[in-house]
Amino acid sequence: MAAAFRKAAKSRQREHRERSQPGFRKHLGLLEKKKDYKLRADDYRKKQEYLRALRKKALEKNPDEFYYKMTRVKLQDGVHIIKETKEEVTPEQLKLMRTQDVKYIEMKRVAEAKKIERLKSELHLLDFQGKQQNKHVFFFDTKKEVEQFDVATHLQTAPELVDRVFNRPRIETLQKEKVKGVTNQTGLKRIAKERQKQYNCLTQRIEREKKLFVIAQKIQTRKDLMDKTQKVKVKKETMNSPAIYKFQSRRKR
Repeated sequence: MAAAFRKAAKSRQREHRERSQPGFRKHLGLLEKKKDYKLRADDYRKKQEYLRALRKKALEKNPDEFYYKMTRVKLQDGVHIIKETKEEVTPEQLKLMRTQDVKYIEMKRVAEAKKIERLKSELHLLDFQGKQQNKHVFFFDTKKEVEQFDVATHLQTAPELVDRVFNRPRIETLQKEKVKGVTNQTGLKRIAKERQKQYNCLTQRIEREKKLFVIAQKIQTRKDLMDKTQKVKVKKETMNSPAIYKFQSRRKR
């Protein structure tokens, strides 16, 4: 009795899965439902219409007509190939952009900026080679005063100290007080050498900070380009600056 009941349940499940169809075509498989046929037919007709429109466009196309894609496409062996635009980046920048994140680059740049500020505060940039030279302008009433003018006398200092931009005491101070610090030539050369070494380090750190800033900007630009908003390139990318794009203004909800 139980076996007969199971057999009847299986037959009902089989009848529920399969659609009723004439017995003479059972060997062809399941009979397709009408809604499935309509979906397949609509898709076929849509593709045929698209191909017909493409053929019409190709037949009516003017070969002498200009279109903007021509500027970056070349014909090679009868096939149109899009020219690859070269990125204006150095190998060092490309390596960092591919391996590091923009947050890491920004963190390193901020660290360099802090070290630069600390070095500037220690050195005061008094005799820094990259610094713009200061000018001291003197005013006179007559040409005779200009001809008789002497810088050392006017500044009341020794002629040997006129070219100094710092530590230039007056003659009165030199007469009253003793010279402090290193006075021998060897010690002065050593101090000047150490100071120059610090200035070279400062110059290198400033250049490194500028490079990191440019790399961070280029990475951020590439991330912004992933947005599907319509955009227009305003300025091309260079070694020292990223490409500039103008995005379509969109009201945020």
